[in-house]
Amino acid sequence: MDLGIAGKRAAVAAASGGLGYASAEVLVAEGAQVTICGSDEDRARAAAEKLGAQYLVTDLRDPEAAAGFVDQARERMGGLDILVVNGPGPKPGTVAETVLGDYQAALDRSLLAVVGMCLAAAPGMQAQGWGRIVAITSIGVRQPLHNLVLSNTARAGATGFLRTLAREIARDGVTVNSLQPASHLTNRLRSMAENEEALARAAEDIPAGRLGAPEDFGAIVAFLCSRQAGYLTGAAIPVDGGAYQALL
Repeated sequence: MDLGIAGKRAAVAAASGGLGYASAEVLVAEGAQVTICGSDEDRARAAAEKLGAQYLVTDLRDPEAAAGFVDQARERMGGLDILVVNGPGPKPGTVAETVLGDYQAALDRSLLAVVGMCLAAAPGMQAQGWGRIVAITSIGVRQPLHNLVLSNTARAGATGFLRTLAREIARDGVTVNSLQPASHLTNRLRSMAENEEALARAAEDIPAGRLGAPEDFGAIVAFLCSRQAGYLTGAAIPVDGGAYQALL
């Protein structure tokens, strides 16, 4: 299927690895011009060279810097049609062991950075009458995850913002959707797991019978950026192999 995004200009945040990289990889394969960012210059450069993309070094923990990434990517590419919002998650912890001061840092990186990137991208997309914003959040928005109170809290706020934005700019030809991944077989997940047996046990609890493949996730991102997905907006979609099973 031709997704109709060849030649489109896409900014993909936090794409040195993991789901961000997988998203950028599929967009490049579909013919989009892509600029990625990462916090480590060596990793960002290596990823960009492998992808055939451009790169910027950005600290996405800072909302102003996150917005600046979008502005710089637009300037570098001569415009912006697609934004994939992504970033590093907050540190783990339970409610009891997380102090009030920890919440601001979590809100900066997982809520306000999202807001900053979208505010930087949306006006130009509205003016040109076409745009796609896809945010990578977490299944913890629907089903709070153990030991991740900061992520659960901040990303829930981001989801509220994204759905509100989607409603306000839909008539301008700009869609805004979020994807809520659970366990995908990224290098980060491998580093967190004790061993391969632990990964296999985790897969047993997923109806699909396996952990997610990053390239599968990237394909869903690309579809949401497509011409065909122009009537899909304001959605928050679990990408979890069927693990989330509530009716709402």
